[in-house]
Amino acid sequence: MKLGTTELLLILALAVLIFGGTRLAGLGKAMGKSIREFKQEVHSDREEQDSDGSADERKN
Repeated sequence: MKLGTTELLLILALAVLIFGGTRLAGLGKAMGKSIREFKQEVHSDREEQDSDGSADERKN
């Protein structure tokens, strides 16, 4: 089941009619911020694991 250009345009038009342009822009901004924060947390967790792993190797 693939979505073509026509279907995507129809879905976008319905979303604009239902939510309005300003709400969609705010929703996109909020989603982008959430994704950015999620990536930063994952990156910081990996750095912590890497530093913890290298400290464990030094002990052995």
